[in-house]
Amino acid sequence: MNFRYLPMTEADRREMFETLGIDSVEDLFQDIPGNIRFQGRLNIPEPMAEPVLTRHMKRLAGKNASFDQYASFLGAGAYEHYIPSVVNHVISRSEFYTAYTPYQPEISQGELQAIFEFQSMICELTGMDVANSSMYDGPTALAEAAGVASSVSGKSKVLISRAVHPEARAILSTQAKGLGLEVTEIPCKDGVTDLEELEAASDADTAAVILQSPNFFGNLENLASVEPIAHRHKGLLIVSTNPVSLGLLKPPGEFGADIVVGDAQPMGIPVQFGGPHCGFFAVTKKLMRKVPGRIVGQTTDEEGVRGFVLTLQAREQHIRREKATSNICSNQALNALASAVWMTALGKVGLQQLAKLNLDKAHYAKERLSRIAGVEPLFDQPFFNEFALRLNRPVAEVNRALFREGFIGGYDLGRVYPEWAGSMLIAVTDMRTKEEIDGLAHVLEGLS
Repeated sequence: MNFRYLPMTEADRREMFETLGIDSVEDLFQDIPGNIRFQGRLNIPEPMAEPVLTRHMKRLAGKNASFDQYASFLGAGAYEHYIPSVVNHVISRSEFYTAYTPYQPEISQGELQAIFEFQSMICELTGMDVANSSMYDGPTALAEAAGVASSVSGKSKVLISRAVHPEARAILSTQAKGLGLEVTEIPCKDGVTDLEELEAASDADTAAVILQSPNFFGNLENLASVEPIAHRHKGLLIVSTNPVSLGLLKPPGEFGADIVVGDAQPMGIPVQFGGPHCGFFAVTKKLMRKVPGRIVGQTTDEEGVRGFVLTLQAREQHIRREKATSNICSNQALNALASAVWMTALGKVGLQQLAKLNLDKAHYAKERLSRIAGVEPLFDQPFFNEFALRLNRPVAEVNRALFREGFIGGYDLGRVYPEWAGSMLIAVTDMRTKEEIDGLAHVLEGLS
């Protein structure tokens, strides 16, 4: 056998042909008319022996600019944070790494307990009553939250701040077409949601108000002022949040949020070129039966021994289709486990310390960079670990110069916000050192 993962021998192949009564693999396609079958060979490289293929893939991977080589100041939804080694050790164990949906609780207690612990910690972080077993990612969770709000209220109008991550807004816009939702974007003012515009747009037809805090620009939204606007006409308040920030900030649940969503990627999941991620979805108790996906519950067996089961599954495969809240058919159990192990390893004090590091380093970076000629803050708002700077030259040009010096620069806001062309969104996490921040400043000083 030449390949580790294709363990078929020639004897296996002959036995299969004899059983099927054919002479070659081509005979399997006889029922497809010849005039619509591809004739000839596909224009793809010839197969390689496994050692050659392994070296080839390593050479391709070596062309990537990884965090091992560059100091990254790029955030915009995916963040490099400290991950204790125990996280990878646990999720690499075969009983977790190969586990699928735990439909049989009698043989899946470990997986079910891990999900239950993830749910419990998400509830503690967000200040909510119930959390599900995870969703595909943060934007998916946000779009699902809008669907829940419409289902609960019987209304179709959704107000979403333009300070919400642009990719999350795009996902909502796409999903809204199938759900029959009317999505209205509320403009920003000074880097946060314009509350006057929000209040003017909110009416009796509003199913939900959706905000992100810290928002896409890293700024903190005034949730206390938004809550009465969202609830005035019996709509829901949906808040998307960065879970690491909740190590310091008052959780959305304490501001009266009905649904809290976000991405668990900052908690133990590497950036890994944009995915996979893990969304979380937490609600008040009264919305528990509308939660998409699954909820794992804790119980006792007939002998009084603690156990775990799939308690609620409000998807169309399990209940009558017209009563289903979602067609979400899975979750991100392995990544949810990584986040649960990460939260357990850090503990409450560790998470607070890590959040404080993010806050302090980002504020030092903003102050240091703002002293450079040709660089000025775009907004003057309380922020967490991300902030925007206005530059005196194109962001792409600046990022190329930074890359040559070993830095991955920030996100070009002009890509999605034309009014802020020439502005860069910079993320500073606990992984960035003072020397790296000063090094970034030194390169910018050279450009100015």
